[in-house]
Amino acid sequence: MSRLIYKTVGDLKGFSLKNCPAMPDPAGVLMCPPDYYDVKEVHNPFMVGQTGTVNRPLARRQWDEMRAAFEAAGKPVSLIQPVAGLEDMVFCSNQTLVGLAPGMEKVCLLSQMRHSSRRREVPAFEAWFKENGYRITRLKDSSVSFEGAGDALWHPRKRLIWGGHGFRSQPEAYEEVARAFEAPVILLKLVNERFFHLDTCFCPLTPEAVLIYPSAFDGESLELILKIFPVVLTASELEAIRSMACNAAVIDSNTAILQKGAAGVTSHMQAMGLKVVEVDSSEYIKSGGSVYCVKMFLY
Repeated sequence: MSRLIYKTVGDLKGFSLKNCPAMPDPAGVLMCPPDYYDVKEVHNPFMVGQTGTVNRPLARRQWDEMRAAFEAAGKPVSLIQPVAGLEDMVFCSNQTLVGLAPGMEKVCLLSQMRHSSRRREVPAFEAWFKENGYRITRLKDSSVSFEGAGDALWHPRKRLIWGGHGFRSQPEAYEEVARAFEAPVILLKLVNERFFHLDTCFCPLTPEAVLIYPSAFDGESLELILKIFPVVLTASELEAIRSMACNAAVIDSNTAILQKGAAGVTSHMQAMGLKVVEVDSSEYIKSGGSVYCVKMFLY
């Protein structure tokens, strides 16, 4: 195991979050208009029974509301052109992982999606990030699955990545993730198929606090989370599933944008001093995504 990869609490001997270099907050977000959004195939439990049920005009209004919330929180929104036939392209968190190398070079690591229908989305994102000044990199082993920022989340304001695996991304991918960004990675194993991506059950709120759905993780992963975060808040099963409350987008450890109706999680966030902005993402929850899923943070 690389010294940059941490799998158990025992591996953390000598590791200190305080010693991780600072990482700037994201400068903006990338979104893809939902022109072709639909549920055509079942890729996760949320999609069961939802084929053909998307209300596209409503989905557009909800997308507009989320875009406006990002802009109101001080994050300009850039757009990537949607491609006909790529109904899941609206979920911008999966096709890449972006961030900064230690010298502040903008880096884009391309995903290797598990489902064939989603692999066709990646070239459009590769072209967009290349045009916008990012150094493009990819995994050397094309057989290893990796689903970008759906499974790999930056720790707020630190050069540290939390890497989920178990359903979509494979743990072998994270050696290359660590090298691409020259940042350590703490691995978290997902064990509940409803929480198939890390961003569905793990939401860093501030450098010191995180919101999780505990039953999504194995025991060693929970120990790692408790070791690093002084404050660990939990979402109820109802809010984690019905409202996808852990799929909130947190802006600069200051503002949380999330699906409306998650009263318990909202209370937790407000107790941490966060401003809470509730939106309606119900058409996207049909596909297993909410606010975090429909954007990619930009640097």
